[in-house]
Amino acid sequence: MKIKKSILIVAFVLFSVFTYGQKKTLTTVFTKDKITIDGKFDEPIWKDAPVAKDFIMQYPDNGKPEEPNLKTEVKIIYDNDAIYIGATLYDNEPKKIMKEISQRDESGAATDFFGVLINGFNDSQQEYRFFVTAAGVQLDNVYTNSRGEDFSLNLIWDSKQRITDYGWVVEMKIPYAALRFSKEKVQTWGLNFYRDIHRFRRGYSWNFIDAKIESEATQEGVLTGIENIKTPTRLFLIPYTSQYFNASEGLKTKGDFKGGLDIKYGISDAFTLDAILIPDFGQTAFDRVELNLGPFEQQFNENRPFFTEGTELFNKGGLFYSRRIGGYPTGYPNLSNDEIITKFPTKVSLINALKVSGRTKGGLGIGVLNAVTKVTYADIINSVTGEERQEVIEPLANYNVFVLDQRFHKNNSVSFVNTNVIRNGEFQDANVSAMVFDLNTKKNTYNLNGSYKYSYVNSYQDLDNKKGFKTDLGFADNSGKWRYGFGGEYYSKDYEINDLGINYQTHYHDFFGNVSYRILNPTKTFNSFSVYFNPYSEFDNRTGRLQAGQLNLNINSTTKKNDYIGYGINARPLDTYDFYEPRTDFEQKFVRIPKNIGSYIYISTNYNRKFALDFNPSFSFINEKGRVNYGFSFNPIYRFSDKFSMNYGFRFNRQNKNTGFIANDSNGDIVFARRDRITYTNTLNGKYSLNNKMNINLTIRNYWSYAINHDILTLQDNGELSPNSTYTANKNSNLNTWNMDLSYSWWFAPGSLISVLYRNNSSVFQREFDRDIGVNFRNAVNHENLAHSFSISIRYFIDYNSLKKHSK
Repeated sequence: MKIKKSILIVAFVLFSVFTYGQKKTLTTVFTKDKITIDGKFDEPIWKDAPVAKDFIMQYPDNGKPEEPNLKTEVKIIYDNDAIYIGATLYDNEPKKIMKEISQRDESGAATDFFGVLINGFNDSQQEYRFFVTAAGVQLDNVYTNSRGEDFSLNLIWDSKQRITDYGWVVEMKIPYAALRFSKEKVQTWGLNFYRDIHRFRRGYSWNFIDAKIESEATQEGVLTGIENIKTPTRLFLIPYTSQYFNASEGLKTKGDFKGGLDIKYGISDAFTLDAILIPDFGQTAFDRVELNLGPFEQQFNENRPFFTEGTELFNKGGLFYSRRIGGYPTGYPNLSNDEIITKFPTKVSLINALKVSGRTKGGLGIGVLNAVTKVTYADIINSVTGEERQEVIEPLANYNVFVLDQRFHKNNSVSFVNTNVIRNGEFQDANVSAMVFDLNTKKNTYNLNGSYKYSYVNSYQDLDNKKGFKTDLGFADNSGKWRYGFGGEYYSKDYEINDLGINYQTHYHDFFGNVSYRILNPTKTFNSFSVYFNPYSEFDNRTGRLQAGQLNLNINSTTKKNDYIGYGINARPLDTYDFYEPRTDFEQKFVRIPKNIGSYIYISTNYNRKFALDFNPSFSFINEKGRVNYGFSFNPIYRFSDKFSMNYGFRFNRQNKNTGFIANDSNGDIVFARRDRITYTNTLNGKYSLNNKMNINLTIRNYWSYAINHDILTLQDNGELSPNSTYTANKNSNLNTWNMDLSYSWWFAPGSLISVLYRNNSSVFQREFDRDIGVNFRNAVNHENLAHSFSISIRYFIDYNSLKKHSK
């Protein structure tokens, strides 16, 4: 009996290794018939197409075969225009299929979904992913091993879903224009399918994705059968027109009409040119501005579609921060004693931009991004003579990013990156270059990565040239239950990338490490469980002083009811020294930062329920009398129906006896303050979907943060602080912002959108203020402080081939 049992176990193990360790292959078939995307699969060719089946669970029980009553079957056919996917997703309880309607590309909705993952070069490094939810909403993204899923991509494709009495079905048409592949007559693509059954929180893939291996793209199956396709010209025109009406207290309503054109042209099946002429970004999401009392600028997300779509190649090396293009002016006017500024634009206008990107058959990725911005002036008046003049604060400027990225051996790459900014006249120019490598073993067990970056900023006015460098090296074990990594970085004194990138600190070196453990299959208590430990230390190059020293322990878990519970402890066990808070030239001074210890808990209940809740309390004790930080966030979420949901968020944070810079006094001393800082943030998000093409969205944010200075201090040469009884200027701070966006969007045709937006906003900064919550809220929404904007925008997608057929 024991022998038979042993034989069965060995047979099962061998079967599992053979089944899950091999790449599955699906062969597609060519069709001359016209395929109608209706979710019916009634064209005869569908009967002849081979079937992809036998899906395997990715999570939570990694490696478990699909259940017969929840099986998935997929077929692919193709013609000279596109590939077509037909998926039958069986479910023995179709009435329980979750199908919340959301906006396009909005992940996280309570819905089942199906996706196809395509790698046209079959190089295990990048996938174009196309998903359709059970409500018929489309999502698409580009996946890379280094960045994961990037949903900023917006491709043009067609789909139709239907709920049936045996589950649901999806039919998809993905034009070749939405993909990237080589010119080979016989194509071999990387392929995988994915299905999410949301009520069980289960994910399945066609080709097994082993949780012991970090990279998903290396675990694709293979698609064969595409041969001798004659792809059409890839030329798309997207003209747009927008009308804006802007109003604020004391100013008449002003209308502003804009029109422009986006162009997408397929230079080949592998390379694409994107260009924007007379760009309009007036309806992009608002920035979440905060009260910034620190030495570094606040970094904002990029919300402009051109700079988010298909920019994975340009983000190699971390040199590109697209908000520099059209951002805050780099210059400031020279004023005489009697002159004042009457107008200072906070943004620079973009004239045009283009990008070319793609990859050759040999795996060489090439990317070029170029943008040109307008001359920007400040208006100045002499308060005595009344004479008015203008001065350039940002000249005509050209921004350029160039990338070469060579992939080899399926999962390795070496890249060269260059960013360049040229400004007209006596303004700063800059050039940064980098060599970046990412190397992995054949099975993605180990990773070695690193880079060398060199920056050059030219001399202008009376400033000297700046030449600097940064280098880093890291090693990681990326497989199994236990994983680890370590590495270090070195920044020279004059390393400078901020003309087209973003970097806060220089002249330091650091060391980092991590050790982690995770379960690969559910236990009696948890569906998932992981522990991460991260030590980090940072040293000033010139003095050897410790700038940062942190120990972090984080625990993440998902219960059997799919509720998330996270916990963390963080500590700074030694005093550190901050060279940036004193705001001195070349960071010559420093302030001592005491030891601290903190902790947090994060609870997120299962979003499948109509009512869900996120709760996150945290605290931190600093090794000074009375100095403590604490706060919490509270986010109830309620789904009234598959069409309507609301999400309220409240965040509170208090810092008692926080210490920071406030001024340089007349004696040349650096003045600090010991202060209490309190922050309240209220957000409200509402969504009503008329159908899977039309959505109404409401977004409200009220941010209020203030700091009250109690003890005025002077920074000493040894980094300590002593009492200052002479500085009396009021440096208290109060920032109160309000943003509201109410929008309607309608995707009335593939790639074509009508959007209507009403927006109002205010931002009030004060030194003298009332700390009453009601007073500050009324101040934020007071009509005297609010600016209003109403806009209508229409974008229409035109396919050159459709025009060509129509003309014939």
